[in-house]
Amino acid sequence: MADRRPLVLDVDGTFLRTDMLFESFWAGLGTAPIATIKAAFANLRRPAALKAALFDIAPIRADLLPVNPALAEIAKGAQEEGREVILASASDGRLVDRLARAHGFDGALGSTPEINLKGANKAEALVAEYGDKGFIYAGDHTSDMEIWTHSSHAVVVGRAGGAARKLAQTGHGVTEIPGGWRITDLFKAIRPHQWVKNVLLILPMIAAHNFDLSTFLMVCIGIAAFSAAASCIYLVNDLLDLEADRLHPKKCKRPFASGAVPIRVGMVATLVLALIALGLGWYLGTGFLIVVIIYMTLSLAYSLRLKRMRWVDIFTLATLYTLRVVAGAAASGVDASVFMLIFIFPIFVTLGCVKRLTELTLATNDDRLPGRGYGRPDREDLLNVSGLGMAGALVIFFLYSLSAQAQALYPTQWLLWVALIPIAWWLLRMIRLGWYGKQDYDPIVFALKDKRGVGLLLMTLALMFYAAGLWQEWFGF
Repeated sequence: MADRRPLVLDVDGTFLRTDMLFESFWAGLGTAPIATIKAAFANLRRPAALKAALFDIAPIRADLLPVNPALAEIAKGAQEEGREVILASASDGRLVDRLARAHGFDGALGSTPEINLKGANKAEALVAEYGDKGFIYAGDHTSDMEIWTHSSHAVVVGRAGGAARKLAQTGHGVTEIPGGWRITDLFKAIRPHQWVKNVLLILPMIAAHNFDLSTFLMVCIGIAAFSAAASCIYLVNDLLDLEADRLHPKKCKRPFASGAVPIRVGMVATLVLALIALGLGWYLGTGFLIVVIIYMTLSLAYSLRLKRMRWVDIFTLATLYTLRVVAGAAASGVDASVFMLIFIFPIFVTLGCVKRLTELTLATNDDRLPGRGYGRPDREDLLNVSGLGMAGALVIFFLYSLSAQAQALYPTQWLLWVALIPIAWWLLRMIRLGWYGKQDYDPIVFALKDKRGVGLLLMTLALMFYAAGLWQEWFGF
């Protein structure tokens, strides 16, 4: 690479660790889903026209797109040597031009609605501009072979169908740059650590004092189904939130936002996880399958729109958590107590407020959170609503202790009243930690890792089991 010819960089998968077509598609789904879907179907066989239509629907911020550091270093070295650096991509020309200007490059070539600048079309354009063997070209795809053969030197990113080996065999100068992605990064995007929240499916079984093995196994299958459904939605949410995540101090490191995993891989994984969730739901019966479908539909609506709506997002989160409990009842075959559902809903409202409190406390300015409807001035309102949720949960629990169902299940009634103390203590602790920003961004995951909080929850369960006479039945005291 010692010559002074212009350096031409392909964009998708080469200079960028992402694909601008998929970036535009998901940005469009997040802002105008119906228009985006219509454009996709109308231009399914006209990729250049599709790219132009998506740019018109949702022009993405080129300056936030993740860059391949190795190619950025090569481009910087070329500029220091006084050579031109040009971007040439099959993406929409307007977007390629924005990217070139954002990084201070000398020019840009991209697709128009009539011409998809890929393969032979790109080779023809570059030869017309710089002459045969008049440029160095960096690419990552087998379609770039037609361009490499006209370049003076080839920079090959990743395997590209063995292009580096084939070019070297013809005596062509080649520089190889590692590419690809790791399965561990995809697992990180799936977020298996979040599956711990699905232990909520066990609550109906515990509340009904039904502890037989067959029931437990059905609930475990239900947990697996909900884990797949939740991971499916996590992927969709990350793909819809690419720009917002890149503006976040921590979320910018997520696999899709950082470019560690290609968007198309995430799309395939989303489909596979959805099929697993629906398949297990079908196995567990119609009732459970309906709950899974409602959960996934509501989660999708939350990702597309509801999470941007003040207060609606918190009540939607509470509903999604409550649906896990309903799913547990459907999987185990036990009846979910109406009192239990009414009791846990305000608890989840409180935890939803705690989630936003944590985010706002850790925010660096008073602007609204990216992709959310809250700013730091809303902290006191969130604190008040979380307090109301806590008070509502405690009142409902007390009223439940007076019901005929509670008296039948818990002969020692006064112990249920004692159990109100650790419940209140736990909720106050969660609110306080959220107010001071001492939690993780997900209160449920934090609660299940918080030793003091887990101790309070276990104390509550112990009191309820003793009130039900289960300690005597199990251990003789």
